[in-house]
Amino acid sequence: MEFIKPNIDIDFVGKRKIAYAVSLSMILISILSLIFHGGPKYGIDFVGGTVIQVKFPGAVTINDIKAGLAEMGLENSTIQTFGNEADHDYLIRTESPFQTDDNFSQKIKAAVQKTTGAEPDIRRVEMVGPQVGKDLQEKAMFAIFYAMLFIAIYISGRFEFKWVACATLAGALMGGVYLLSLLHISMTLLTVLALILALVLFWILKLKYAMGAVISLIHDVIITIGLFSLFDKEFSLPIIAAILSIMGYSLNDTIIVFDRIRENLKKHPKNPFISTINKSVNETLSRTILTSSTSLVAVLALFILGGGIIHDFAFAMLVGILTGTYSSVYVASPILLAWQDVAKRSK
Repeated sequence: MEFIKPNIDIDFVGKRKIAYAVSLSMILISILSLIFHGGPKYGIDFVGGTVIQVKFPGAVTINDIKAGLAEMGLENSTIQTFGNEADHDYLIRTESPFQTDDNFSQKIKAAVQKTTGAEPDIRRVEMVGPQVGKDLQEKAMFAIFYAMLFIAIYISGRFEFKWVACATLAGALMGGVYLLSLLHISMTLLTVLALILALVLFWILKLKYAMGAVISLIHDVIITIGLFSLFDKEFSLPIIAAILSIMGYSLNDTIIVFDRIRENLKKHPKNPFISTINKSVNETLSRTILTSSTSLVAVLALFILGGGIIHDFAFAMLVGILTGTYSSVYVASPILLAWQDVAKRSK
């Protein structure tokens, strides 16, 4: 299905400086938000503790709930509304894990009922130990990094046929990550250093398609995490799943554009590179809009109707689809042009 005229000629790459400014602004806002909040707001999956979901038959105040918890020695707990306010659902998070048996639930129920005057319904009680949370945090960061690494290897092999360079890249990066891990630095810093090392190796090995794809993915991931920080949303295991899904979605769109660029380079080798990129983006525009819009409709339905449990996951997917579509057009493809310009100036 093609609802855009085949001969359309929008100058996407000509607006790349505006797109760079927009992207850099979004990334800067994301980084500043993360710095201001001291990093992502990790959920119980990553920091450990106990989460209790309670539902009240009517309206109660958070202060009354806190008063009941204080009587149990849980005065440092955080409490927030969950879902729609009309549902009177609340999430209680404690800093320390407790045994999640029936006795614990009954104590919570009795203490909160005493101060609120309403009998709560304990919907769920979940406990994660701090060591388990730390291990999950490390594995999540590695999952994101290695997903980017193997994506880069696939892109380089498919579009540049540099399988030996890909093998060298994989070995060098894995060795570099191992050596950096011996320094016992934080997992966040380790991942950042590993990505910087990857980009340096892309430049040395002249893997321009891989660099374009990975910079596009970094762009999408940073903005998604930054918006979670900006809106004070929790970063949990389902959000890691959403980020990995976003990477796959963004990569799929990028590969379609790259494939068309490669085809047009073979068909019209004498055409200026900038016109080839523009032509390729325009030729795949109909497919890009159709794919993005249908995906957005599905995710928007989840976001609106899916309830509190899946709300943050759907929010991450919404952000990811929008940024992934944008980055395929305005980040990944212009990186190829920027690479060529830098290569010409260095000769």
